[in-house]
Amino acid sequence: MVDEFRAAFQELINASVATDPQHFPPAVRKVYLLASQIPAAERELALEALTPLLAGDQAAPGIIADLSVVAGALVEMGTDPGPTGVEVLRRLRTMGRGAIVFVRAWEHTGGGTPPDPEVVTADAENRVATTLGTDAPGATMCWWTIRRHGLAAKTMLSEPGVRAHIRRDPALHAELLAIADQLSDLLAEFEELHALLRMAQTTRALVMDRDSRRAFRVLFDGIGDNSQLHTLLADALIGPHGQGLPGDPPDPRWVAAFRDHTPDPAAQTVRGWWNLVAHDGTWVWNEGIPAEIPTVDGEHLLILDEQPYPRSWSAGRRHPHVHAWLEVESELTPDEADLWWKRVAPAEPAIPSTHEDTEHPPLPEAITLTNDDTPAPERTRAFLPEEEDRASTPPPESAPTQAVPHPQTNAPTQRPEPHRAPQPAPEPTGGNGLLPPLPPGVSKSANWGPTWR
Repeated sequence: MVDEFRAAFQELINASVATDPQHFPPAVRKVYLLASQIPAAERELALEALTPLLAGDQAAPGIIADLSVVAGALVEMGTDPGPTGVEVLRRLRTMGRGAIVFVRAWEHTGGGTPPDPEVVTADAENRVATTLGTDAPGATMCWWTIRRHGLAAKTMLSEPGVRAHIRRDPALHAELLAIADQLSDLLAEFEELHALLRMAQTTRALVMDRDSRRAFRVLFDGIGDNSQLHTLLADALIGPHGQGLPGDPPDPRWVAAFRDHTPDPAAQTVRGWWNLVAHDGTWVWNEGIPAEIPTVDGEHLLILDEQPYPRSWSAGRRHPHVHAWLEVESELTPDEADLWWKRVAPAEPAIPSTHEDTEHPPLPEAITLTNDDTPAPERTRAFLPEEEDRASTPPPESAPTQAVPHPQTNAPTQRPEPHRAPQPAPEPTGGNGLLPPLPPGVSKSANWGPTWR
């Protein structure tokens, strides 16, 4: 099987370099069907072989876009992205610049919503040519392929190693953030891409508990919003298995849902512990993200105050495909903590109550699913046709159809390793329905070059 995969992958590379429309599509299909049947190490070698193709100009733009999506599909099967993940982001930077040039030219030549990238026509190129001149073909080509590059980049940024690299390259990070910001109103893929780039910005915070006057430096990654941060902080700080702060430790099923498990239908409603506050007294809302927590001397500073009223939220990650962790790096000495407390605004008085608002609405109860359908087999994320994805995939807030085991509450605090579920082996006849089809258009010769050229 390994030899068969290697031969198919070599066919894919040869067809890409030769721009061979006869052999490229079947090679893509073979690679995709065989990939789940070989060891991850073989898939990693294949991904590494794609890096020079994505970095160079040997292949046509449409082929490079398709190869980026194939690379993303391999990563979603559990393959470490390695250097290919970073190259996908660099290619997005190049194509994103051109796509923005196209969008701006579109605005300057009459405005309106630009055509969907997959249905660009000669009329679109001719329209922007009145502004761009000879640069119009290149800019139009960038717009035509941008969705595929965004889809692949979104998958790569879901991997901790790729996020770690982009933190070490602030110039690349800043450019991608600007590109995603400008394209997110036009293409949904870039809205989530923008959120993942913001996730990569912040991986540490100084957390101070007002009641005990203790302060902790915490490290984390993969946290998509402050409700996830809030819950994982409670797990790390409260009780004898944490740092000894008073309170009820979180339900282990809540913690699992915010780390790397699907939510348990019997434990969906998380009940809060603190009011999260910035150093200046402003509230840090659960709906926000860690990158938005105000800083003091470069430190994201978070104060844990008493809750003015009960709060609750749903267990589950904003980005279900991203695994998270949080750990306490160190506790400040009392003298160090006192220096920081001097820079923190005093606690605000409790919210004044009146006769009308002395009783807050009851917390919502957990929702129990009544749907007893058999769960669908695990599918490669984000690479489903849009219509099927909307019809068969529940939103992040929806409960799964099966419970997950409870993690041990007495396990020592440690940084969890990313979990990759084993993939079932396909039937010998090839293709058992466990893997979804490639996105519409990928591996089709019509997408190697614009139909209008």
